[in-house]
Amino acid sequence: MDEGTAQAPGGDRGRRTVAGDGWPVTDLPVGDQFQARTKYQRGELRGGRLDWASKPATYKRYPGVPRVALSDPQTAGGAALWDVLRKRRSERRFQEAALREAELSQLLWASQGITRRGRGADFRTAPSAGALYPVETYLVIHTVEGIEPGVYHYDMAHHQLEQLRQGDYRAEVAHAALDQRMAAWTNVVFVWTAVFERAKWKYKQRAYRYVYLDAGHIAQNLALAAVGLGLGSCQIAALYDDEANSLLGVDGVDESTLYMTVVGRSG
Repeated sequence: MDEGTAQAPGGDRGRRTVAGDGWPVTDLPVGDQFQARTKYQRGELRGGRLDWASKPATYKRYPGVPRVALSDPQTAGGAALWDVLRKRRSERRFQEAALREAELSQLLWASQGITRRGRGADFRTAPSAGALYPVETYLVIHTVEGIEPGVYHYDMAHHQLEQLRQGDYRAEVAHAALDQRMAAWTNVVFVWTAVFERAKWKYKQRAYRYVYLDAGHIAQNLALAAVGLGLGSCQIAALYDDEANSLLGVDGVDESTLYMTVVGRSG
């Protein structure tokens, strides 16, 4: 792309060479450049057919690793929504008591579980741009009854956990979370990544806006589910990307950490 020329959403060269305030795009800080270069401009959107043969896989799986079956989630009844919304707060102090496996199962389903299968898609509890679902869920488990401490990936297609690393990773996840100690003294840390190509396949560079929105929807579901179960949570966006990616074993390019949430028994 030529210097000073903004990129249109489909990856083609657009006509705008300046941001909305009149400054050349290349003179802006990187965050402002991103916002300017991924704008939709009327008359500059190019149509075209999607290449279905190149569509990335919807699900990520880890063949050959130990698996942990999860309890069936509760999908009806539960806490009243308006009460849950009113009670939601960010909590940073937690009790030492472990979470129950059934509680973790419920949290996973509420945040990103499958609610309906049909028409060639698996619909989930949280919305996703184009139903492409680029966000993956990982867990750093400290104290959950019946589940060994370690790093896990959520296989949502089968509602089970895949164990990637066994052991105590309190220090590592707390360091990755900008040295916030609550990540070490909670029961479990949810870590969300994006497999960018799943969204870029359709939305090109605009996809980078959407993956963060998707992660926010998921985190809000988790925060409300925690309140409904009598648990506390706190969302963490301040993190050392490379340290978080290393802990999960992702490359930070094709897949990279976006967001975290700690969940535990309220202190």
